[in-house]
Amino acid sequence: MDGRTDDSAVARKYDVPMSDSTPTRDLCFVAMPFGIKTDVAGPVSFDAVYHKIIQPAIEKAGLEPLRADEEVAGGLIHKPMFERLILCKFAVADLTTANANVFYELGVRHAARPGSTVLVYAEGRGQLPFDVAPLRALPYRLDAAGSPADPEKAVADLGARLDAMRTQSSGNQAGVIDSPLSNTLDGYLFPDIARLRTDVFRERVQYAQDIKQKLAAARRSGLDAVRAVEQEIENLDATESAAVVDLFLSYRAVKGWQEMIALAARMPKPLAATILVREQLALALNRAGDDARAEEVLLDILATRGPSSETYGILGRIYKDRWERTRNANDPFRAKALLEKAIDTYRKGFEADWRDAYPGINTVTLMELREPPDPKREELLPVVRYAVTRRIAGSSPDYWDYATLLELAVLANDRENAADSLGNALVAMREKWEGETTARNLRLIAESRKKRGEDVQWIEELIAALS
Repeated sequence: MDGRTDDSAVARKYDVPMSDSTPTRDLCFVAMPFGIKTDVAGPVSFDAVYHKIIQPAIEKAGLEPLRADEEVAGGLIHKPMFERLILCKFAVADLTTANANVFYELGVRHAARPGSTVLVYAEGRGQLPFDVAPLRALPYRLDAAGSPADPEKAVADLGARLDAMRTQSSGNQAGVIDSPLSNTLDGYLFPDIARLRTDVFRERVQYAQDIKQKLAAARRSGLDAVRAVEQEIENLDATESAAVVDLFLSYRAVKGWQEMIALAARMPKPLAATILVREQLALALNRAGDDARAEEVLLDILATRGPSSETYGILGRIYKDRWERTRNANDPFRAKALLEKAIDTYRKGFEADWRDAYPGINTVTLMELREPPDPKREELLPVVRYAVTRRIAGSSPDYWDYATLLELAVLANDRENAADSLGNALVAMREKWEGETTARNLRLIAESRKKRGEDVQWIEELIAALS
C-alpha cells in the first residue's frame, strides 16, 4: 500500500464541509483537532465528534459550519485562518486533549470577539486546564473507541446553546458576551468587526468551497480537468490554503506529478514550507524520476522535525523503488543492500508511531521478499494487525485500512479473509491509483512465492480484481 500520504487522514482534513444552508446564514467557525488523537484516557475520534455532534448541531441552529483547516498545512496560521477566527460571528472550540492549536485559536478569538463562542469537551478525561476551567463549557460523552456515545443529546445541547446565542445576538454584532477579557479588563476595546470587510471574507470562503466542488468532479475526469480548475484560480496568495492543498492533492490523484512540483513552487512560501506540502512534493519528485531530490527533501524534514511515520513511509518508498529498479537490472548485490535499507526505513516509520499501520505493513511485506524471508516478520505481523484493527474500531474505515488487512491476509495465506478484505477495499476505493498501489505489493509477493514453488494463482486473482 505504498504511496499513501495517510490519504485517509489528509482527505478528511482538507475538506471544508458543505452544507445545504443558504449564503445568508451566519458562519460558525469550528476550532478542533483532526483525525484520532490519544491522551491518558484513550483515543478521541475528532472527525466522528465533528460529523456526529458539532456539524449537525450548528446546522440545527440555523448556522453554517466552517471547520478550521490548520492541520492540513502542518499547524499553519495565516491570514485566512485569522479571518475565520475574527470574522465568523459564532464559534465552537473543542478543548478535549488540550490541543495547543485550539487553545491558541481560542485566545485569538477571545481577544478579537467579545462573544458568541461556545466551548465543548469530552467528559471523564480529567480536569480542563486552569485558565479555561471557570468558563462555561458543554460536555459530551465518548465510548471506549473514542466516538460519541450519546450524539443525539450532545447535538440537542449544543444546538440549543447556539440557537439561543443566535436569537439573543440578532441585530447585535458583538453577540452574546462570553470573552473573559470583557469581564476582567476594564476599558478593553475589541476590534470594530462591523468595519471589517466581512462580505469579502464570505465571498472568499464561498469561492474556496466552489473550487473544492469543482476539484471533486475534476478528479473523476482526469488530469486535464484538474488543470482547467487551476486555471480558474486567479491568485494563489488570496485563496484559502485548504483549497490550494486540495488542488495539490487532486493532481496527485490523477498522477499529475509535474503539475504538483510546479504548483509547490508557486504556492505562498509559508504554505510551501509546511510538512504536508514538502512530504507530498517529495512523493511527486520520486514519481517524476527525481528520487535524489525527493530523498534530500525528506532527509531535511527528518533532520529538522524528527521521526515521523509519514516521512519515513515516503522515504521507504524511494528506497523500495530503487531496490526494484536495481533488481530488474540484474544487480543482486546492490539490490540486496537497497532492500535492507527500505526495510529499515519502513521499520523506523512504524516505530515512530505504532498506531500507523502503513509503514508497518510495508515493513513485513518487504521482509517476505527477502531470500529467505526474514523470520522477524512473525513478531511484527500481530502488531501491525492490532494497529489497523484499532484504527478501524475507532473511526470510519477507509480504503487503506482494508488494503492493509488484505495484505496481512495474503502474508498469512488466509484466503477467506483476503477475499473479504478485497471486497471491502473495492467498495471503499476512491481513486484508481489506490488499487494499483496495492496490486503492486501483492504482485511482488506473488513473484517471490512463485520462485519458491508456491501456489500463487489465488493471489493473482486478487491482483486482477484490483487492476
